[in-house]
Amino acid sequence: MRSPKEIALDQKIIDAAAGLDHTGKAADAARLILKDEEIQSMQEYANTVSIKRLGYNDHGPVHMRTVAYNAVIMMGLLRQAQIKTNLEKEECGSFGDSLTAVFLASSLHDIGMTIGRQDHELHSAYMGYPIIDRILHVLYPHDVSKRVIIRSLAIEGISGHMGTRAVYSLEAGIILVADGCDMKKGRARIPMAMANSPKVGDIHKYSANSIEAVKIISGKEKPIRIEVHMSSEVGLFQIEEILLGKINVSPAKPYVELYAIVNNREPKQYL
Repeated sequence: MRSPKEIALDQKIIDAAAGLDHTGKAADAARLILKDEEIQSMQEYANTVSIKRLGYNDHGPVHMRTVAYNAVIMMGLLRQAQIKTNLEKEECGSFGDSLTAVFLASSLHDIGMTIGRQDHELHSAYMGYPIIDRILHVLYPHDVSKRVIIRSLAIEGISGHMGTRAVYSLEAGIILVADGCDMKKGRARIPMAMANSPKVGDIHKYSANSIEAVKIISGKEKPIRIEVHMSSEVGLFQIEEILLGKINVSPAKPYVELYAIVNNREPKQYL
C-alpha cells in the first residue's frame, strides 16, 4: 500500500509531466510506472534490505519517487532554457520520449538493492529490463524502434547512476544528479533511530541528518541551480563526497550551479 507521501509525490510527478509534454505521453508513462505493482513491490523490498538488513538509508518508493521528481524539475529547467535532450539532438525521439526514459530509470535505478549494495546498479539494470520492456509495449505498441531507443536510454541511466561508469546522454546524466540531490535528513531518519552503536558509514547518516532542504530552481548563469540548505557544516560531506562527484561525471554538469547554505549564511559556491 502506498503511503500518503508516495501518493502526494505521484501527483506532483504526473502534474509536472503533463505540464512539460503536451502530447500526454510522458504523463501516461508516469501513471503506468507509478501504479505498477511489480515496481512498487521491488521498491519496498529494496528498502527493507537497505534499512533492516544493511543499516543503510532509504532506497525505497519515496526515494525513487523523489529522484523522479528531481529529474522532471531539471528536465523542465533545461527545456525552458532551450537545451535539447540527446534524443532530440540525434533526431530519434521527442522530449516526451526522453522524459519517459528518465521516469523509467528513476523508478528502477535502485531495485538491485533487493540483492545487496555491491553492484546494485548492474542488478537494477538486468532486473529492470523486462519491466521496461513490458511498459514500453503498452506505451509504444507499434513502434519497435522507439522501444529499443527508450529502453537503451533508461538502462544507461540505471547502470550509470552511481557515477562509477561513464554515461554519455544528457538524460542519463540527469539521473545521476537527481539521485545525488536526495540527501535531506528525512532519508536517514529510520537508520538513525535504529542505530545502537557506532559503525562504518555512520558519517553518511549524520551528515544527511543535517540537510534541511535541497532546492532545484532556475539558475542565474546556468539553467539549473541546486541549493543545499543545512543546519551544520557536517552536511558538506554529502555535497563533497556524493553530489559533487556525481555532477562532475554527468553530461548535465555544464548546465548546473551548486551552492551550499549553512544556517542561512552566505552561500558557498561549488559550481
